Amino acid sequence: MIFETHAHYDDEAFDHDRDLLLQNLLSGEICRIINVGASIGSTKASIALAETYENIYAAAGVHPSEIDELNEESFAWLKEQTAHPNVIAVGEIGLDYYWEKDTEVRKKQRDWFARQMELARESGLPVIIHSRDAAEDTMRVMKQVHAEDIPGVVHCYSYSPELALEFVKMGYYIGVGGVVTFKNAKKLAETVKRIPLDRILLETDAPYMAPEPFRGKRNDSGKLSFVAEKIAQLKGITRKEAEDAAEQNARKLFRIDDAS
Repeated sequence: MIFETHAHYDDEAFDHDRDLLLQNLLSGEICRIINVGASIGSTKASIALAETYENIYAAAGVHPSEIDELNEESFAWLKEQTAHPNVIAVGEIGLDYYWEKDTEVRKKQRDWFARQMELARESGLPVIIHSRDAAEDTMRVMKQVHAEDIPGVVHCYSYSPELALEFVKMGYYIGVGGVVTFKNAKKLAETVKRIPLDRILLETDAPYMAPEPFRGKRNDSGKLSFVAEKIAQLKGITRKEAEDAAEQNARKLFRIDDAS
């Protein structure tokens, strides 16, 4: 079975067929889905989905591009959500310098990243980290907050194999999605080869990042078999072995130990 560790089914791209799609996915090869918050609104929507579907869980957090939403009041609300029985992670949180060039805003991103990391520590939940064009500062903040004591995953990994191994040394998992199937994704392919199988998670980032041969189209968890197949090729194992390993990794990180 496939454990989908990062999707955004609250996105408007799914408004016309969300319920049917989720029912079909969860009655097929997908055993679990984590719907990940990226803002206050999407955290609310993620929790609502988790309350509606038995095998969907929520992550509560604010993406670096949405930090204008964060203040003491909204942060207090976010903290309350970490106690919700369907919330199993804090995320997605982190740094995104791809669009943001302003140094003051980047500093705000770092500050709220650190505070949400501490929130995860206080709540006893793992983190889902978003990091884009911000490798050095991501590692710096993680070291400042002693992230080795806070379990988590670096989602949609895009940096070097060497840095991936540094994250792994800190106890982190590496999220691998559709990009690994792209012909130009040589760094990610090399990363998958070099990191241990027991540190890989499967994810889509749906509706984004669809794998080949669906690149550019709406993504969903049903396409994760293409990601697993590519990981299997790179690791010299079967697709089922890749899927089963990633599922066990996800269960371990997110503390889901039932046998179903």
